[in-house]
This record gives sequence, C-alpha cells and structure tokens, in this order.
Amino acid sequence: MNIILGICGGIAAYKTPDLVRKLVKADHRVQVVMTHSAHEFVAPLSLQTVSGRPVRSELFDPQAESAMDHIELARWADTLLIAPATAHKLAELAHGMSGDLLTTLCLASTAPLVLAPAMNQQMWAHPATQGNVETLLARGARLIGPAQGEQACGETGYGRMLEPEQIVAELESGVTC
Repeated sequence: MNIILGICGGIAAYKTPDLVRKLVKADHRVQVVMTHSAHEFVAPLSLQTVSGRPVRSELFDPQAESAMDHIELARWADTLLIAPATAHKLAELAHGMSGDLLTTLCLASTAPLVLAPAMNQQMWAHPATQGNVETLLARGARLIGPAQGEQACGETGYGRMLEPEQIVAELESGVTC
C-alpha cells in the first residue's frame, strides 16, 4: 500500500520514525509529509532514513512542482494517514483549508483519510475539537485513537496517540477505536 504519512507538530511526533519503520517492515511504501511545526519535534533526516524517500514539507517546491507534483503525490496515495493529528490540523481539515502541502494533499486525494489524534486531554474534549472530528467522520475520515493515559504535560486522559504497532495493526485491519 502507498501511504502518505502526514506528521503534525505535536510531542507525539517523536513516535513517527518508529511508525515509519513498522509500516515499511509491513511492506508499505511510505511518503512522509511534515508540517513546518513537526520539524520542531522530529528530524526529517531520521524519517528519510527509515522511509527511504525524501521528506516533503513545502507546497511550493520549485523542483517538485514543475509537473504539479502535489497532484501526482495525491494520486499515488492509497491511504493518507495523519499521525499525530493535532487539534489545529483537525480544524483545518474540517474546514477544507489548504494552506500547506499536507492539507492540499488531503483535498486533492480520493484516498481514505485516517487520523491518529494526539493532544492534551482538555483540547481533545473541547467542543470545537469534537465538532471538527464529527465533521471529518461524517465525510468518511477514519479515526484511530486517541488512547487514554498519561500525557507529556503530566495530565491523564484521552488524547494520547496510539503506539506505532497499534496504529499499523488498526490501519491494516480497518478497525477504529
């Protein structure tokens, strides 16, 4: 399966090199697309090393866009997986915004959208976030997680991104939680 893995800027991004490694080990081809804030949490070189592909971040990349590469990339994908999916990215997706490469790919692709949310438990419980999730689910997006547990901020509750092996298993089985 061709998977675009969108990585957003949240602390759970530290899990993504392991997620990529596990997806590749399961015989998937993974193209990583990082938001600018994701660069604050994980190095593109690490993701390139485990995926075997250059990491993409820029919507307006003169070298890649000579042939409308973002459209070709959107067509290449069998699945769009966003992990971690932050509250901000969920809001952008729910409102059809396309201000970066990742959101543009989501609008340009017919591939299924799978979201692995990760955020503080208060952010996850907020009515705005829940409304955005409902909108995305109504449009056919699939949710994997979040899990309940201790969070980086020291709080406990729903909002933890699932562990990489859980994401791979649920992605492959079609089960949501």
